[in-house]
Amino acid sequence: MAAANTTSLLGEMFSGGIYKRNQGRLVRQGTFFGIVAIVAVGCITLANTILADQATPIRVGGSSALAVLGAWFAWRVVNYPKFADFLIAVEGEMDKMSWPDWAYLWRALGVVLTMLVLFTAYMFVCDVFWNWLFETIRFLDISTPTTPTP
Repeated sequence: MAAANTTSLLGEMFSGGIYKRNQGRLVRQGTFFGIVAIVAVGCITLANTILADQATPIRVGGSSALAVLGAWFAWRVVNYPKFADFLIAVEGEMDKMSWPDWAYLWRALGVVLTMLVLFTAYMFVCDVFWNWLFETIRFLDISTPTTPTP
C-alpha cells in the first residue's frame, strides 16, 4: 500500500485505474463534478472572450479540447491516492455527523428569513431617517451646479 501512495501526480495523469473504487464515492463524485463545472465555466469564458475573434472551429474546438483535458484531469485527480484517501476520510467524517431533520431545517430557514426581513426593514428606516435629517439641516445639499454662460 505504501508503494501506491508514492505515485507522482504527473505519473497518475497517464494511468487509467480507479483507486479504492467503492470508498468515498459521493465525495469523490461531488469533487469531480465540481472541478468539471469550474473547467466548463472557464472554457465558456475563454470561448466568449479571448477566442471570440477567432474562427468558429478554432473557438469551439479549442474550448472543447480544453474541456476534455479538464475532465480527464478531474477524473485522475480524484483517483490520485493521496487526494483520494483525503476524500475517503472526509466522507467517513461526514457519515459520523448527525444531520438535522427537515422540520428543524424549515424552522431554521424561517428564523433566518424573518431576521433578514426585519434587518432589511430596520436598515430602510435608518436610511430614510438619516436622509431626512441630513436634508433638513442641509448637510447633503445635492443641487446641480450651474455652469456660467460665456
